[in-house]
Amino acid sequence: MADSSNLKSDAIMEQMKQHLATDAGKQITKKIGLVYQIHIAPKKLGFDEVVYAVDLKKGEVTKGPYEGGKPDASFSFKDEDFVKVALGKMNPQIAFMRGAMKIKGSLSAAQKFTPDIFPKPSKL
Repeated sequence: MADSSNLKSDAIMEQMKQHLATDAGKQITKKIGLVYQIHIAPKKLGFDEVVYAVDLKKGEVTKGPYEGGKPDASFSFKDEDFVKVALGKMNPQIAFMRGAMKIKGSLSAAQKFTPDIFPKPSKL
């Protein structure tokens, strides 16, 4: 496991965890109802990745692989690219086409993974 203490993504995941507990977050959970697994690498995809499970069935974000079976879709990002997508500075489709994001699993589930599911950043 990588030393993830310097990933910018950790702050976003923490905000997302809190966001899903709010009424707005519960609406997202109800609307999407899918489970995503996100692999975030500090520098290079596939190396020293930190894994998060974003469960939009239960409204939970946990560090580590998804425990309840297979996620609907898995994404791999470099830390800086994940931050850009989460903040709405990079379109997820563009990220995928440029190779900044890799997807495994259901593409229809992956298409519901949009910046709308992230809390609006106050300050990062």
